[in-house]
Amino acid sequence: MLRPTTTVMTLEPRLWSDAEGVHIDVRGLAPPQPLVAILRLLHEQRDGGAAVIVHHDRDPLLLYAELAEVGWAAERIAAEPGGVRLKLSRTG
Repeated sequence: MLRPTTTVMTLEPRLWSDAEGVHIDVRGLAPPQPLVAILRLLHEQRDGGAAVIVHHDRDPLLLYAELAEVGWAAERIAAEPGGVRLKLSRTG
């Protein structure tokens, strides 16, 4: 008897830079992957002035306390319908 196989697709965040800053698109990732990817990117940021723009499917409520702990703040900015976009910047 053949057993059904399950294919597990691992999605990765998409990264790019432009005049706004460094973008990270975590849409479609299952929790806690978006939170982990965003915090990893912030930890890797060497340019103190560069903003990080987060493209998300939902309001990442658990992210805000984590941001405060590592010296970053979030501001909600315009996004496409059904999405959430945040501009993250250093707080000091």
